[in-house]
Amino acid sequence: MPIHKRWSEESIPAEQRPSWPVLLEEQHGIVSRRQLHAYGHTMSDIRANLAGGRWQRVLPRVYSTFTGELSRSAKIHAALLYGSGYAVLSHRTAAEEWKILPIVKGPVEITVPYTFSAISQTPVVIVHRSRALPHIAAGTNPPRTRITDTILDLATAQRTPQQATNVIVDLLGRTRISVATMQACVLVRPPFRYRPAIRYGLALVGGGLMSVLEVEYKEKVEDEHGLPRGNRQTPIEVDGKTLWEDVTYDSHGAAVTVRLDGRATHAMPGIAFRDRRRDNAAELAGRARLVYGWQDVRDSPCEVAAEVRTILVREGWDPAGARAATCPRCRKRDRRAA
Repeated sequence: MPIHKRWSEESIPAEQRPSWPVLLEEQHGIVSRRQLHAYGHTMSDIRANLAGGRWQRVLPRVYSTFTGELSRSAKIHAALLYGSGYAVLSHRTAAEEWKILPIVKGPVEITVPYTFSAISQTPVVIVHRSRALPHIAAGTNPPRTRITDTILDLATAQRTPQQATNVIVDLLGRTRISVATMQACVLVRPPFRYRPAIRYGLALVGGGLMSVLEVEYKEKVEDEHGLPRGNRQTPIEVDGKTLWEDVTYDSHGAAVTVRLDGRATHAMPGIAFRDRRRDNAAELAGRARLVYGWQDVRDSPCEVAAEVRTILVREGWDPAGARAATCPRCRKRDRRAA
């Protein structure tokens, strides 16, 4: 049962309702007009409290019983009450509740049944609609869309197909959701937007890519420059633990490792120590290794490809029969040089 449905109807017997203080505590001081009427408050009471500065109107028919800035929890309850007892958190807000995206300031996003009349009220709430709402809601408190449907909603809300692909790769890489589980969600609830891009993202993750940086490396460095496609997420043993290398080229005759580091710093001592141990293990095994970050791959893919090609050839890769390069930046540069 949706969290707000229990106490939003006047028909609920008084003895089955929580006490007024308990209701306010549960809802972080937020109440709907219908709830106020159910607890004996008239419109005159509501107007008097608003005029006296004791309460404030947050959304149509939704009030806070205090003044000042609302906490995130209070905004969430206000949005859900505004959306009716059947509303659930969705999109960015649901992703924050699932802890797969960091919490940021902004409107609360909810989804309501398709026929409901609630509309977005910026900057407090963004309202989405879904005919599948009974099937995508998770039994959480506060209610939110299931994690697979949350990821799907975020992907379809992007501005471009490429961004939709990136969302799939990025969020699956942050969670333990399997590709098969996500594919089942797409099959049951096929998206109207970006369906090929979403399926492509699932295929990339199924092939071992775990981050958007890895996707950019594959497309901009390997594919566009005719380099062999390396093996993804290759396990290595370091200090009795299994770690994973982003890209290796052993299957192409070259003992070369490429690491893709999307972090801005190595501030965490444990991560820095782990990376040093991986470096030492690679050195002891006689492996060549290259490390690239966001700026390298995104801004200088041609230079990265040239370096990787040099090391691959040096370590034994035979470029004869390699795929043709299709990089538009290289072609443009060659035309200028000619």
